[in-house]
Amino acid sequence: MEEKQTGLKSSSTKITRRKFLVSSVLMVTSATLAACGINLGGGATTESPKAANLEPTPACGSPEELTPAVTEGPYFTPNSPERSSLLEQGMKGTKLTLVGYVVSTACKPVAHALLDFWQADADGQYDNKGFTLRGHQYTDDKGKFTLETIVPGLYPGRTRHIHVKVQAPNGKVLTSQLFFPNEAGNAKDGIYNKALLMDMKSNADGSQSGAYQFVVKV
Repeated sequence: MEEKQTGLKSSSTKITRRKFLVSSVLMVTSATLAACGINLGGGATTESPKAANLEPTPACGSPEELTPAVTEGPYFTPNSPERSSLLEQGMKGTKLTLVGYVVSTACKPVAHALLDFWQADADGQYDNKGFTLRGHQYTDDKGKFTLETIVPGLYPGRTRHIHVKVQAPNGKVLTSQLFFPNEAGNAKDGIYNKALLMDMKSNADGSQSGAYQFVVKV
């Protein structure tokens, strides 16, 4: 039986049917990220190769509207801490800031939606004893979330990915994974789904910025 979450009803404010423009969510100011402990060293960004040719994630209102579910995998740990930043002092790896929205099939933002993220570290290892690189958060009134983490290393037999559970208030849990564009392992990974590709940009300081919109039933 799937879990249920109690919470606030989604906002009635309607957003565009098409996926939000990546540039609008990736253009985060240096001052904002500095407040979160991330220095972009000037804030200039360079779009990753072939990023402009990526197929957009399914938009609400389209035939493929719902974000696809994929396997949970063996390393989910319940009761993760509530936090939007998974970064810890001394953690190695390339910093990644992921910004996005949770919206309904009616194209409305889902406020107070639960997102639970977990992933491998820079060496491709999961922390199965504690909560390193594990945490949950809730969307704001506009359905927006921001995750600060690192680019995960490659786990044997898998392409690069981040695990996530998404749940609208009183809704069913969507278990899925987010993938990175232009990864050699994507074509060989049986779990990979191009509808789950994040839009990525490389920053001048070597960090990464990403964007993704989840479309869920409410």
